[in-house]
Amino acid sequence: MGKLERTQDRTLELLADVGEGLRRKLPDKAVQWVETGAALGALRVGSKVAGKFVRRNPVLVGAAVVGAGLLWLAARQRAKRKEAEAIEGEARQVRALRRGEYERDDYGV
Repeated sequence: MGKLERTQDRTLELLADVGEGLRRKLPDKAVQWVETGAALGALRVGSKVAGKFVRRNPVLVGAAVVGAGLLWLAARQRAKRKEAEAIEGEARQVRALRRGEYERDDYGV
């Protein structure tokens, strides 16, 4: 067991060294491509898992979608209500003056 554990540890160390060496040697753009590939792989696996979950639990997924829709509707109604409250205010009527109801100054105004 001791030799096997030492071999595994040594292998992991070598792999870490190789990975570090590649990161240092490759340009930044290449590392970015590798990271993007890893992200795409994770996205692909995640979509497969989600697809299986939807196939196995369609009622649960439907209930979640309906719940999210109701939450969105409630938030929208609340925002509209707040907007209406902000617009409403006190109004007062201003009486318009007729031409003959005020005095003219020297300039005719």
